[in-house]
Amino acid sequence: MEEQRTDAPWRWHGPPWWNRWDDEPRGSRLPWRSTLLLTFFVVVGTRFSAHNQQADRAHLDVFAYALLLVASGALLWRQRHPVPVVFVTVAAALVYLGAGYPYGPVFFTVAVGCFSALVAGRRGTAWTAVGMFWAGHVLVSHWLYRWLPPSGDSAASWGQELVIAAWVLAIVAMAELVRVRREQWARERAERAQAARRRADEERLRIARELHDVLAHSISVINVQAGVGLALLDSDPEQARTALTTIKAASKEALGEVRQVLDTLRTPGDAPRAPAPGLDRLPELVEQAASAGLTVTVEGDAPKLAPGTDLAAFRIVQEALTNVVRHSGSRHARVHVDSGKGVLRLRIDDDGPATGADAGGSGNGLAGMGERAAALGGTIEAGPRVDGGFRVFAVLPLKASSEEPPERKEDR
Repeated sequence: MEEQRTDAPWRWHGPPWWNRWDDEPRGSRLPWRSTLLLTFFVVVGTRFSAHNQQADRAHLDVFAYALLLVASGALLWRQRHPVPVVFVTVAAALVYLGAGYPYGPVFFTVAVGCFSALVAGRRGTAWTAVGMFWAGHVLVSHWLYRWLPPSGDSAASWGQELVIAAWVLAIVAMAELVRVRREQWARERAERAQAARRRADEERLRIARELHDVLAHSISVINVQAGVGLALLDSDPEQARTALTTIKAASKEALGEVRQVLDTLRTPGDAPRAPAPGLDRLPELVEQAASAGLTVTVEGDAPKLAPGTDLAAFRIVQEALTNVVRHSGSRHARVHVDSGKGVLRLRIDDDGPATGADAGGSGNGLAGMGERAAALGGTIEAGPRVDGGFRVFAVLPLKASSEEPPERKEDR
């Protein structure tokens, strides 16, 4: 999805008939079509209004039509240069009224100019132009009319001034509403874009964790067995053959799990072809650890868990055992599973000491376990034991398994 900049020039998306006449993006082409339509409306509407005001106002002449064309034509630049345009329309309209020409759609050019300035964020300019137009109209209608055409004209009624004031305020209020709505749309677009980026980051992090956990465990087993096979290739070919068989099985399982993770990228809308691993696969972990020379004792039974919690628990145990294979000199580990008071507790112990070997690891295992637990509202504690060895202790809330993380609910 292409991100939309909130500070980019804004174009009013009016009704379909308007966009057909003004479909050029702002800043690339001038709105010729809509301006021609507005000019036609102003000129024709003024001629029609003049028939009803022949006795009271001056007749339309070349100067009158020139003023109408200036006021309407200036709107051609209303999107690129809203500030000078609004003042040009106000000036042209005041000269038109001062010359005694008939009232009519010339007011519409001022309204469009002020509207464009307001929605472009030029509030001060728009309100100044409105004030100038109002003050100029009052000046012409109540004082300068004695010296301006048509001859014998009288002062305008204050009721008429109130009508014009109400009309101008209505236009300004509508423009303010459009501006506020535009800012709201911009904020909503920015929030949606931020939410989309956050979901993408979370998805990348999830996939990175999955790939790390799958590959780290399998590659550790392969690394150990490859070392055994090389050491025994000449002295004990049968044992070397067993090591190669273990390497083949571990690599096949790793490829299968990596393919399952990648399938979620290719077909995000489809259901996974295989169920996500859970604590019911602990015997497989024990068997894989045994093939790497690690004896694992499992204590306790896990309750029925939701898929998300089950997967996180499995990956935490898997990563903890992988770290024992990589970093511990102990060949024995204990996995204790317990549940109660709404939480699942996992404890993985080894008797150490640490060897400093990492088998090419990235060092992100503990961070990944912590992220998995935090995503469910749980905690991870990992560190050396007082009596030697290393312990990983995870607490995962069971009730979080049936709920979505709060950030996912907010993104909807």
